[in-house]
Amino acid sequence: MQCKNNLKQLALGCLNHENATGRFPTGGWGWGWTGDADRNNDWRQPGGWLYNILPYVEQQALHDAGLGSAVTAERRNAIAQSCMTPLTLMNCPTRRQAITYPDLYIGPPGSYRTTTIGSITTTLAARPDYAANASDTLPASPGWLPDNRGDPGMDPPPTYWRDSENMYRFTRYTGICYCRSEISMADVSDGTSNTYLVGEKYLNPDYYFTGQDWSDNENLLVGWDNDQYRLGQHYYGQDRAGYGGFGLEGFGSAHANGFQMAFCDGSVQMMNYTIDPETHRRLCNRKDGMVIDGKKF
Repeated sequence: MQCKNNLKQLALGCLNHENATGRFPTGGWGWGWTGDADRNNDWRQPGGWLYNILPYVEQQALHDAGLGSAVTAERRNAIAQSCMTPLTLMNCPTRRQAITYPDLYIGPPGSYRTTTIGSITTTLAARPDYAANASDTLPASPGWLPDNRGDPGMDPPPTYWRDSENMYRFTRYTGICYCRSEISMADVSDGTSNTYLVGEKYLNPDYYFTGQDWSDNENLLVGWDNDQYRLGQHYYGQDRAGYGGFGLEGFGSAHANGFQMAFCDGSVQMMNYTIDPETHRRLCNRKDGMVIDGKKF
């Protein structure tokens, strides 16, 4: 029940964000970046969906860490501290406590996690047990992004996104939140009650507390990454010790009877582990126009 309530609040935060801005929270820039309160809430915001909904889940102060101040060590420390602040809302009590865990972030050689105002380091991090629906297919962790660390504040940010092949790649995502996304309610043409918004993410319990799972090694305020985004094409189910090793990108849970998913209408449902894979995939696609049999989930 506590986990369901967490998801309900996260979904409400996303819906209030959409109501206030005209779009669901953007997916941010990449796993090498964290949120910046001075950079709006559209594609220019490096922080991911969890960072962007903080003002809508009664965490305005955490969102605004370092806002408007000079680029100083004090400001960088404030942002780093926000990345290390656990929130009960972000963790399923069946799985783990809302505390800090080892931050084993590894970026390009010699680099640290980046903000638009300079690099930060964190040895411990707050982590989420919930992820946004990115797509029914395609990877949920494209890499460092962006690649212009020499001038991290440039606008528009990375040369990577101006490459036509990569731009096409991002337009192919069919979910709600992904890299630089700006999805509105009107874009959910399959219907809000037939489209996942956010849900529980699958994790290998061997690595709940270590940070050694590639899909669970970042803090909860970074951008586009498989820690905070999941897909409909990957394995979903109950957490299994030793199953699949690292880096899975599917939904799942520590619960015995199913994994909970919040839909774009704000409802939260327990999805049985035996849900038809094709039905599950379709629920991750906001616009495929395919009929979904409600009896199958």
